[in-house]
Amino acid sequence: MSVTVSIIIGSESDLELANKCADTLSSLSITNSIQVLSAHRTPGLLEDHVRECEEGGTKVFIAMAGLAAHLAGAVASKTVLPVIGVPGDGGPLSGMDALLSTVQMPKGVPVATVAIGSAGAINAAYLAAQILGIESEEIRNDLIKVREEGVQAIKNSNQKLSQS
Repeated sequence: MSVTVSIIIGSESDLELANKCADTLSSLSITNSIQVLSAHRTPGLLEDHVRECEEGGTKVFIAMAGLAAHLAGAVASKTVLPVIGVPGDGGPLSGMDALLSTVQMPKGVPVATVAIGSAGAINAAYLAAQILGIESEEIRNDLIKVREEGVQAIKNSNQKLSQS
């Protein structure tokens, strides 16, 4: 199956974050898949997956991992396609270690890094959609609708507050 966005997680413990990302992508009609692959435990399988995705037409990778979080960097080292890193929020440092290891990439091997945890997982989906929207008016229009819905939600909240 050809997917537009490949979501890669370091372990099953990251599945909740991946599902939030996948649900957001699916709400924008963007095909996606989730694979559990470790930068440290299955580097060969990770490399094979990246290559197969590229050959199959994948346009963006989203990598989610906690703790040392080398996953996004490992993916970025194998492709020139956009890679978005989502630091997991677990572990003894509540994701700060994952954030630093995701965002601190050497020049020439970028990883776009979003917030730690759930907000980051959802924003990774929106960032992927923005990247894809460069060439898709349909995706751009869907993103505009999402933004308009956010504006309307704030207006409705303010209306309720002023009526109280």
